[in-house]
Amino acid sequence: MFRSTKSLLMLLLALAGSVAAATDLGNLGRRATDKEIAAWDIDVRPDFKGLPKGSGTTAKGLLVWESKCASCHGVFGESNEVFTPIVGGTTPEDIKRGRVEALTSGKQPQKTTLMKVATVSTLWDYINRAMPWTAPKSLTTEEVYSVVAYILNMGEILPDDFTLSDKNIADVQKLMPNRNGMVTNHGMWDIKGKPDVKSVACMKDCPVSAEIRSTLPAVSRNAHGNIALQNRTFGATRGVDTTKSASTLPLVAMNVANLAPAAPVTENKALSLAKQNACVVCHGMTSKIVGPGFAEIAAKYKDHPGAVSTLVAKVKAGGSGVWGAIPMPSHEHMKDEDIKTLVVWILAGTK
Repeated sequence: MFRSTKSLLMLLLALAGSVAAATDLGNLGRRATDKEIAAWDIDVRPDFKGLPKGSGTTAKGLLVWESKCASCHGVFGESNEVFTPIVGGTTPEDIKRGRVEALTSGKQPQKTTLMKVATVSTLWDYINRAMPWTAPKSLTTEEVYSVVAYILNMGEILPDDFTLSDKNIADVQKLMPNRNGMVTNHGMWDIKGKPDVKSVACMKDCPVSAEIRSTLPAVSRNAHGNIALQNRTFGATRGVDTTKSASTLPLVAMNVANLAPAAPVTENKALSLAKQNACVVCHGMTSKIVGPGFAEIAAKYKDHPGAVSTLVAKVKAGGSGVWGAIPMPSHEHMKDEDIKTLVVWILAGTK
């Protein structure tokens, strides 16, 4: 018995040594380098671990905001056109106590970002990874610090001449209006906490619930252009043709089949560019969403001799005034030839 146990132990040690040797030789891969880990691990925690060193001013944030953020969020963060407002609904008293009173009183029915968010690191992290909509991850560290500072300035949390940095962001956290609003008595935080769903656990022969159906109110069907033409190039979102009456269209059943991605569609290069760069988020094919529809642009510049060069420059630099006060963000990240392809396609009637 002793001899058998000893033999087994020796065999296990030999196998462990073989695995270790294979790992060192690369048969099972290799260790990630510090640079590779740094490129992947870019999130910022509530304790600010992961926050890069740097700083940004509210003045710089204003410039970045007007050129890259205001077209979707409004000049003062108040817009409800594309996304819900970022600023509004908080008071000096909320800043003192760290809990937004309007969340419980109902004085502000629509919840803004600054009403809900508990940690300033959430703002920094989200903006750094996902903004602007047309070019995520394109902001520099200074620009992210600056935009966060400017958002908090618009919310009257930080003064006009503030410089936000990795050195003082923990102090800024102490001013967040809803910093004490985080709750932990739920199943996502504590396995013994209150569940956030009311379903009964079932692993076999589970009853099938009724299909959930959805539709748009008649008054809102075509308010922002034809939704069917604004689908993103990925994901399971299905747009409905809002130019047709709801009575002529079947309701969309939200079942497993409909949650599968749509089949790939063959598209020309210009339309693909328009979707990849989120142009169709703000421009409908025919009518206005936030900015004018492509057909409206083609009609306006139909007899303009320098239309192509004019529009290429405008798309590249961004700006406002021609179609209203809401500015279009700059598209400096796009290649000039891609912008020209888009412009020529739009002027030709998107054909």
